[in-house]
Amino acid sequence: MAKRGGFPGGGGMGNMGAMMKQAQKMQAELAKAQDEIKDMEYEATAGGGMVKVVATGDMAIKSIVIDPEAVDPEDVDLLQDMVLAAVNEALRGMSDVSAQRLNSVTGGMNIPGLM
Repeated sequence: MAKRGGFPGGGGMGNMGAMMKQAQKMQAELAKAQDEIKDMEYEATAGGGMVKVVATGDMAIKSIVIDPEAVDPEDVDLLQDMVLAAVNEALRGMSDVSAQRLNSVTGGMNIPGLM
């Protein structure tokens, strides 16, 4: 005889309750992970360490340190390129670290609006 009104596996509303608990647990874990990410930092360098940039988990630049030896009035373009490279690498790195942390919670599921 066919079962009516339930979910696959015949669990009925019990499965729905378990799914809701699991969703609430994941939501709490995601909130915790997002809080942890806010406190994370990622440091990137360019020019053999002449330029160092630190990005935070909220995708902001926390600091830029330029070695005085990198400052050549005759070659400002090189310094600008090094700063740009270090900033982009810091933001890319922080984005990757954030995604890895969130994937550890979601099991790799793509949840729209998370990242």
